[in-house]
Amino acid sequence: MNYNFNLSLIENYKSNSQKIRVMSETWLAENVYCPYCGNSHLSKFANNKPVADFYCDSCGEVFELKAKENNIGKKITDGAYSTMIERITSISNPDLFVMQYTKEYQVLNLLVVPKFFFTPEIIEKRKPLSENARRAGWIGCNILISDIPKQGKIFIVDRQHLRNKEDVINDYKLIKNMQTNNINNRGWLFDVLNCINEIPDKEFKLNDVYRFIEVLKEKHINNNHIEAKIRQQLQLLRDKGYIEFLERGHYRKINL
Repeated sequence: MNYNFNLSLIENYKSNSQKIRVMSETWLAENVYCPYCGNSHLSKFANNKPVADFYCDSCGEVFELKAKENNIGKKITDGAYSTMIERITSISNPDLFVMQYTKEYQVLNLLVVPKFFFTPEIIEKRKPLSENARRAGWIGCNILISDIPKQGKIFIVDRQHLRNKEDVINDYKLIKNMQTNNINNRGWLFDVLNCINEIPDKEFKLNDVYRFIEVLKEKHINNNHIEAKIRQQLQLLRDKGYIEFLERGHYRKINL
């Protein structure tokens, strides 16, 4: 695979953001398949499409692309905060492609985050633009990519290593079992999943998860029954096939 951006595409552009958008979108359209159904081609929406950048004409899945130079880091800049929250709480939210490119304009990493991993808690509201700005008062947002569980970040290209297509599709199918349309339940499920991911051993005890009670209290300040919610999410993860119940208060990771 050729990981280089096509620099000839940007000869008539002055804005750096426009240059990156044109080169990254063209590269993805020419090289990337649908990670959901495996269709070899993704089609590009018109530039004025407000929700997404690409769609699969086989399964209908839609995708947005965000590209960053060097490290992806902890957060990714996105558009209007209110629009993003509205998208997350509706059925219109697209999957997210996150592309990391080098200063030499080469694709280094490409991952996809399924839409059902988005919760309001991972959307950070930015300060309103100043009264002197052209869009005074406009409020943007950041996607806190580091708060998304690792299971929701499926690599297609990993440090210029192209993963096997079937492995990517299987990863997506496996994690789709995590999908829930209840936003509050989704937030709790993924917060507890992040806690379990922090436990280094394959087998763990209920008390190992209870060590994250204060962390969860900060995220869910209106809930006074944190321990009960933890146990509830462990049961859900068991039912979805991601952990195994061994005995009272004792679990084993399966697909984590």
